[in-house]
Amino acid sequence: MPQMRLPARMSRRYLLAVTGTFALMSGAPATFAQDSDTLVIARSMDVNSLDPARAFCDTCQIYLSATYETLVTLAPDNQTLVPALATSWDINPETTQFTFHLKPEAVFADGSPVEAKDVAWSLQRLLNLKGSPAFLMDGMTAIEEVDPKTVRITVAAPDSEFINKISASYAGIINSDVAIEAGAIADETAATADTAETWFFENSAGSGPFTLAGYKPESELRFARNDAYYGTKSPFSAVVITQVQDAVSQAQALESGAVDIAMQIDPDTATSISSPDVITEVVPSFNFVYVAFSPGAASAQGVLTPAVREALALAIDYDGMLEFTVGGNGFKQASPIPNGFPGTAGLPELSQDIDKAKALLAEAGFPDGLTLDAVYPNDNVYGVDLNMMMQKVQQDFAAVGVTINLQPQTYPVWRDQLTGDGIPVTAVYYAPDYYGSGQYVAYFAMIEGTPWAARAGGTTPEAVINATETDLYAKALAATGDASNALYNQIGLEMIKEKIIIPLVSPNLVLAYSSDLAGVRYSACCNLPLGEITRK
Repeated sequence: MPQMRLPARMSRRYLLAVTGTFALMSGAPATFAQDSDTLVIARSMDVNSLDPARAFCDTCQIYLSATYETLVTLAPDNQTLVPALATSWDINPETTQFTFHLKPEAVFADGSPVEAKDVAWSLQRLLNLKGSPAFLMDGMTAIEEVDPKTVRITVAAPDSEFINKISASYAGIINSDVAIEAGAIADETAATADTAETWFFENSAGSGPFTLAGYKPESELRFARNDAYYGTKSPFSAVVITQVQDAVSQAQALESGAVDIAMQIDPDTATSISSPDVITEVVPSFNFVYVAFSPGAASAQGVLTPAVREALALAIDYDGMLEFTVGGNGFKQASPIPNGFPGTAGLPELSQDIDKAKALLAEAGFPDGLTLDAVYPNDNVYGVDLNMMMQKVQQDFAAVGVTINLQPQTYPVWRDQLTGDGIPVTAVYYAPDYYGSGQYVAYFAMIEGTPWAARAGGTTPEAVINATETDLYAKALAATGDASNALYNQIGLEMIKEKIIIPLVSPNLVLAYSSDLAGVRYSACCNLPLGEITRK
């Protein structure tokens, strides 16, 4: 079904509606975003929390990296680590001990100094709260305050990727004194005793270039400039991320001047933008969308065997999917580790083979096909409409006699079903938390304790555990350079063989923004670094 497109130029009635909405949100007269010291961003938000230890979403990455600083961060090349709160760091030869030296001038938004005790408290809380990003601290056995400006972290086993994990926005450093007063806890009782999440929805306690000024779910996320920021201060006194659901509406708001940046424009919609005052850049991303199978789902017991999963994977028209979802503006992806990350060079691309798929299904006892439920978030992400994508999957599966009942749901409903009785076939998306392949193994591999091993295995997780992956992952973390890349390549091959996670498309990313802005870029750790954006 072709996507409906509105006229490229916005009607006056629509323009008044958009600017009027912003005016109601801000309590200010309707104005254009351009030429003001407020940066306005149109985005469909997916916020689950604003607590650094609980948040886990694309919008969360933008928020956290603007309000909290990490010890190290990613340079614009998306591969090189550069100083942030830490001016330098030392790593022992065994990659089990990491010592960070904090910038002497670093202060939180309330003017108090950033000290080793804050780093130790924040990372201990990240580990002990056991929220979604807690995996970043897996293996941390000790964190020591060497002196007020030096902190040393010890991990149980060699982890050559730990320094990369520290660059994830979820590892932002919190003003511990302020957060403790608000009910935050970092010790082993944090998972049950911490009561600070509500406070974090209304306040921030970081050292970043902005502070939280307000949050209205499904409406807006508002930032205020941190005037105590010790680095280069933003020229914007305020930043507003405003909820605009679809790509066409985002593009129209951008062309009208009602917003400065539209974050989820798909390449097709980008071609409709004609305003000379708008810049669009299409760049490769590390994001991807995928189909996943859960053989342990309650309604799929005994059905999604390895042979059936192999057949379903062979049924998909990958080249056609790339064209159908993003008009060819993207890439196929072989494994659940994105193109360009360590170990992905030379992995075999997935391809369609209808005859082999039918033969495998017949051998598996389904010569007349089968029927499965497919539940997924009804979202449009990275320019991909998941509902339309699944209609294409439905069509491809039908060619081998497999029927899937499409059931798009809201994200919370989907998540509850996935972690409840399980979902036989689903589709969702993933963006990197930092530059490094280990995060994909820790999330997607069939290793005991990973999120997708639990989801795919359901009540029988042992049925999907891959001992080879466990061994290779430990070796990869203990290795560096080419040796580490070779091990991640082997893990990628194992994940391809499992046919649990089937990447469909790695869409290109459209950066669409007002021509009077500078510093707009895509970051693999932080999505959109707000502190770097200026107005010309």
